[in-house]
Amino acid sequence: MHVGMAVVFQNTGRKVSDRQIYLNELALADMAEPLGFESIWSVEHHFTDYTMCPDVVQFLSYMAGRTRNLRLGSMVVVLPWHDPMRVAEQISMLDHLSGGRMILGLGRGAGKVEFDGFRLDMGDSRELFVEYGEALLKGLESGVMDYQGKHYRQPPAAIRPAPFKSFRGRTYAAAVSPESSRIMARLGVGLLIIPQKPWREVEKELTEYNALYREINGTDAPQPISAGWTFVDESAERAREMAVKYIGGYYRTVLDHYQFAGEHMKNQRGYEYYAKMNEKLAVYGDQKAIEFFADLQVYGTPEQVYEKIMAIHRQTRNCGYVGVFSYAGMPHEEAARNVRLFANTVMPELKTFDAGAPIDRARLLPDARFAIAAE
Repeated sequence: MHVGMAVVFQNTGRKVSDRQIYLNELALADMAEPLGFESIWSVEHHFTDYTMCPDVVQFLSYMAGRTRNLRLGSMVVVLPWHDPMRVAEQISMLDHLSGGRMILGLGRGAGKVEFDGFRLDMGDSRELFVEYGEALLKGLESGVMDYQGKHYRQPPAAIRPAPFKSFRGRTYAAAVSPESSRIMARLGVGLLIIPQKPWREVEKELTEYNALYREINGTDAPQPISAGWTFVDESAERAREMAVKYIGGYYRTVLDHYQFAGEHMKNQRGYEYYAKMNEKLAVYGDQKAIEFFADLQVYGTPEQVYEKIMAIHRQTRNCGYVGVFSYAGMPHEEAARNVRLFANTVMPELKTFDAGAPIDRARLLPDARFAIAAE
């Protein structure tokens, strides 16, 4: 199984300066290759303390120059916030700088504060994502951006430096709603799974996605990549305590940033799935949502963490796991300890596991009735 690591540059509570957050997270990122991780990832967000990596390709370019073999993953580039021509140039340039090490992750976004900040109508996001995604993926294969759509019109223009190898098989997208999963199948991209809703729903949507992908593309879909907020400790009791504090604390920042309980989510065009989550929040409350999210993530002793990742694999057949080890104001020393213990105890076992082998489905993850998600 491929094992990666993500840094998210979160400044929860502003207990330290943004500068210190960057120093801490970059120090963690520098640990990735020496410890044996196979990829480094970050996320794109804007305007709040939620995460502070507004240009994930810029971060990955920095990491390309500091590493030799580490693959470079975007989790994700949010297409509606960008000009597709510029994205194509950035991606092709990073691939040249890194010798073809990029893993391209795409998404459409769900944060009202971000769409407002970019002066965009959030209701257009799905149409924008589809048009921009079609143009970008076609352009990266042909070397020429050329598209005529409802929202995006691009006369033929060459991508320079020209893409030197295909992005097929190394392009993924975050998809929370069932509609988004179907879009990704039509675009011919793999799925990036972040555990945040009942596993039975995930399995059902993956089955539908895989069938549609095969029908449209004439080949099997790439195995998904699963990410997860991770905390490992030799003590199961302490791991649980820290998971409640930090993973739970992280999900509170999700609720604050995305405003899932806000009135705008009830009738937001293109986010009908999120309206259901809005209703569930009203019924169950924030604390229930936080507890649910924390229990979906990966924490425990090294043995428990390994087994949880294996359980996720049995449910999703993921070919890779990307751990997030620093979040919600966790002290840097704790985050570094978390990364090292995972790398020394869990990762060697994961890397020897054959993620392409048939799955033993005798033991699947438990279902749950509550689900709140971010895309």
